[in-house]
Amino acid sequence: MVRNLKNLKNVIAEDGREVNLRGHRVAVFAGSFDPFTVGHWDLVKRAATMFDSLYVVVAQNASKKNMFDAETRKAMVEDAVSGIPNVSVAVHDGLTVDFMKSVGARYLVRGIRNASDLDMEQAVAWNNKVIYGSADIETVFLMSAQEHLAVSSSVVRELLKCGCGKEKSLAERKNLLSKFVPKDIVRMLLIAFRKNYETI
Repeated sequence: MVRNLKNLKNVIAEDGREVNLRGHRVAVFAGSFDPFTVGHWDLVKRAATMFDSLYVVVAQNASKKNMFDAETRKAMVEDAVSGIPNVSVAVHDGLTVDFMKSVGARYLVRGIRNASDLDMEQAVAWNNKVIYGSADIETVFLMSAQEHLAVSSSVVRELLKCGCGKEKSLAERKNLLSKFVPKDIVRMLLIAFRKNYETI
């Protein structure tokens, strides 16, 4: 992960690489990702083509009860995006704009599924500019693909809680979940759920 990029021309990444930041566009895509869905994955894949570096930030909020802890959610996202070279994954427990400052990001990616999402995100985008302290920060809205409009983390959680249809075989359950979460993380998702919530 590259840190403290703001106002620098070149920095050294943690893996020893020298990164030239002249014209380097860094973006952040933040969310709880509880769990990460095919809708999230599609947005990451598309955003990665628009920016030089994209950070997927897993929000850690002690006051919010998530189905999976932050490190489990981070591991799932890492598996899902492992094939996209300019994407990094991190956990952050503060304001998203504070993380953006720490990595020199000036773009925040948000997914939009409907008019209600847009209304809410417009207000958040304005507030982020105020908190960031600069008009240079931009929120980039990406429309969700039509086939993902009904996909959400809450739907996946309900499927898990209801056993994905307990009369179905394990293979059938995996196939059902793969319509909502990336196939690469279905097994990890089931294992994590069983570990925390007994059995499916």
